[in-house]
Amino acid sequence: MSLAFEPIRVGQWDLPQRFVMAPLTRNRAGEGMAPTQLNARYYAQRAGAGLIISEGTQPSLVGQGYLNSPGIHSAAQIEGWRTVADAVHERGGRIVVQLMHAGRIAAADNKQRAETVAPSAIRAPGKMITAAGPVDHDLPREIATDELPSVLNEYVQAARNAIEAGLDGVEVHAANGYLLHQFLSPNSNERKDEYGGSAQGRTRFTVEVIAAVAQAIGADRVGVRISPGHQFNGVVEDDSADVASTYGTLVDQISTLGLAYLSILADPGSDLFADLSQRFGGSVIGNDGFGEVTTLNAVESTLQGGHAAAVAVGRLYLANPDLEVRWAEGAGLNEPIMDTFYGGGAEGYTDYPTLGASA
Repeated sequence: MSLAFEPIRVGQWDLPQRFVMAPLTRNRAGEGMAPTQLNARYYAQRAGAGLIISEGTQPSLVGQGYLNSPGIHSAAQIEGWRTVADAVHERGGRIVVQLMHAGRIAAADNKQRAETVAPSAIRAPGKMITAAGPVDHDLPREIATDELPSVLNEYVQAARNAIEAGLDGVEVHAANGYLLHQFLSPNSNERKDEYGGSAQGRTRFTVEVIAAVAQAIGADRVGVRISPGHQFNGVVEDDSADVASTYGTLVDQISTLGLAYLSILADPGSDLFADLSQRFGGSVIGNDGFGEVTTLNAVESTLQGGHAAAVAVGRLYLANPDLEVRWAEGAGLNEPIMDTFYGGGAEGYTDYPTLGASA
């Protein structure tokens, strides 16, 4: 019997199957970084995923990293997300918005020359794409200790804005080298206050943000994404003992909150994944990372492992808005067109055919 197509309850949501749509950066926000009718159509086409986790969405102007990524901090952005939520709900789906403060993975040219902040004043390696071409990431300003409550409040207000927009909840992004992950990693967090140093210190701000968001909108509407040991965006976590200690400390502290889910980007067959899943004690969404396309066989394998309640599927949902139908029927799949992943309009975004249309 297939586990992938078993219904499951995650948080306050009854999902029709045990795979969900992963957050996928598309860089197609409209004027003022507000979602548009085009974005609403894209998400509505994929409502059959059961649960959609949106692309990374900045909780403030300062938190923006990439060109044309949506925000959820202005009135226009809230209205844009309302259009998205209504479209998804009309097709029977559920959608949570991923709250992603980019921290030092940013360039001022992409955000109206707003400053860039991070746990420590350490520039990230690599380049950021801007309208004028690639540039070095900004040298960030270290966030002062007494400023941290205002950054936390940006997350809280963004979560409240999501509920106001009619979205079903939020995912707090603490992975992939962005702000909260920058606090967790010793190579991007060299703070000397209570938010740095030990595993307890480096996890403190992330725990505070998650707890505050959960209190603001209800814990069963809140998911969290982590990527322990994932070397990405300049974050280096190559000390396995420190990784186990840091993420064990983090998960132990959030496990008591009653969160909807914990999404873990790591090898689902690893001891670390199993340990963190057991520590969390609630619904875990497995994500096997960026290296391989997540196939139906991979979903089944992860579920059979017993440490994940559901699995996040990324690239195949880009090209197959009706992926769950295709998988259920054993039908062929559209191939993702990489040249249209980021930026642009409808091409490679809303024009992938469904099974009936492609027959």
